Amino acid sequence: MSTNKLLTRDQVAEHEKWNLEAMYATNDAWEADFKKVQDLLPEVAQYRGRLGEGASTLLEWMRLNEKIGLTFDNVFVYAHMRYHQNTGDSFYQGLSDRASMLAAEVSSELSFVNPELLGLPEGTLERFMDENEDLRMYKIVFTRLLREKEHVLSQEVEEVLAKVSEIAEAPGSIFSMFSNADLKMSSVQDSEGNEHEVNEGRYRNLLESKDRTLRERAFKSLFSAYGQFRNTLGSTYNNNVKKNVFYAKTRKYNTTLEAALSGDNVPVDVYNNLIQANHDNLPHLHRYLELRKKVLGVDELHYYDFFVPMVESVDMTIPWEKGKTMSLDALQPLGEEYVTTVQRAFDERWVDVFPNEGKRSGAYSWGTYTSPPFLFLNYTETLDDVFTTVHELGHSMHSYYTMKTQPFIYGNYTIFVAEVASTLNENLLLSKMLREETDKQKRMYLLTHSLDQYRSTMFRQTMFAEFEKIVHGLVEEGHPLNADLLSQVYLDLNIKYYGPVLTLDEELKNEWARIPHFYDAFYVYKYATGFAAAAALARQIQEEGAPAVERYLNFLKKGSSEDPIDLLKGAGVDMSSPQPIHDAFKVFVERLDELEALINEQ
Repeated sequence: MSTNKLLTRDQVAEHEKWNLEAMYATNDAWEADFKKVQDLLPEVAQYRGRLGEGASTLLEWMRLNEKIGLTFDNVFVYAHMRYHQNTGDSFYQGLSDRASMLAAEVSSELSFVNPELLGLPEGTLERFMDENEDLRMYKIVFTRLLREKEHVLSQEVEEVLAKVSEIAEAPGSIFSMFSNADLKMSSVQDSEGNEHEVNEGRYRNLLESKDRTLRERAFKSLFSAYGQFRNTLGSTYNNNVKKNVFYAKTRKYNTTLEAALSGDNVPVDVYNNLIQANHDNLPHLHRYLELRKKVLGVDELHYYDFFVPMVESVDMTIPWEKGKTMSLDALQPLGEEYVTTVQRAFDERWVDVFPNEGKRSGAYSWGTYTSPPFLFLNYTETLDDVFTTVHELGHSMHSYYTMKTQPFIYGNYTIFVAEVASTLNENLLLSKMLREETDKQKRMYLLTHSLDQYRSTMFRQTMFAEFEKIVHGLVEEGHPLNADLLSQVYLDLNIKYYGPVLTLDEELKNEWARIPHFYDAFYVYKYATGFAAAAALARQIQEEGAPAVERYLNFLKKGSSEDPIDLLKGAGVDMSSPQPIHDAFKVFVERLDELEALINEQ
């Protein structure tokens, strides 16, 4: 009997870990910046009540604000990335806690700014910009602030809200600590008696196993673990939703959905159009699941059958070195500078590659204005892991171009456009593989992978988005949430989205309890809209070449200097229209048609 065990952090090779020393060579250096932020905060009070004094005073304040922000971002991001690499490390857990407390302190100290600026006589900010040329770079900042004027409260109320921000984040913090550090799943045996550890980092890999016994047992181990705590998790999530509703009502939004989309200046119709387009295309998803059931040769299709490759004879194990090469090759259409910088990411250890004991699950790209755009992976040598790698590289390259081009205040970007940069890279990888692959079995494998990307992003993330809309609506109407209600809503959506072909397991209704993105309200829909926009832009790059690449790289360089919808229009796609969503589903149908034809030829 063999056992597959995770390495401890100390056992992971140095070249497979990210080089966070590029941010802080020592913990003492971090402590120095932590103290620097604390020392700068008293200076903030000197500007309270003086922002309307004159253009020069306002400019002084904007520069102090940036100075604090630059240093604080390094302190916060470093502490949390160190914590994520091993959530069981109490030292870095302490650093991340201190950074979060500092965040609340910074937020509290700065809480007077927006109300004070909005309280200035009409036209004051415009006059200041006319008087002082250096202030004009902040025009977009001021424009966005004035747009939110009716939702910004008095200085006193804003200060109170800032002071309770850390408490308000408690549900998300509790869930993160519970799921990443405390929750343990039972190990399971495969059909041959081999033991396998089950955790969030390895779960997806286990569900791709050809061993159905292992898939079923891993699924039940993970979902049952969450199910044991469903009442606690139901209460935790209920309080998170209540928090969101409280903030939306306090800031005088009509709904929490409107509040969540307001910052990006995205119309609520974009969210609702996405859900409706999915409903319109659910018959195509049902058709695909029927095909999956047929190809797998199972009497019943269960959720744990969704992830296993339908083409069993294809070995797609991809070691890390090969995954890097595939990534570099796929991204060639984006130009020499883009690809050279990706090579730097590998060479200069921007990437934390493999799972280890205590490491947070999932993947992300994160960094600061002055640091490399780091990548956090849990690479397990699957094709999905290669797609995850190019996905996160998309985020990192977006950060690279933005921070290289924009000033600090616009050196970031919203998630709405971030998912375009990441998913476009996935499109390029898949398109290259499909263009070059002539082997029938491998082509079927890739088509299946593409259809599964649609299932997991366009359909599943939209199902998540609809779940969030429903449960927030219930609380807005005065209905209390509990585990039973959450499970029923979630079960009903699974029935709607996956149709009669799916045989429902009792454990599936607990899945809402394990989705971390639910603690960042109305976030997941951006995966689907980003997927659709990326498909459109990737097609333009492949069909037009250089002009489309130039438009796209300019989009990456603009950071947050324009609103998301406008940024994407400049790149070549209009997401205020539902058309890109429907166009994306057309590709799903085309690839489903081809896969069906290839299967029928056998």
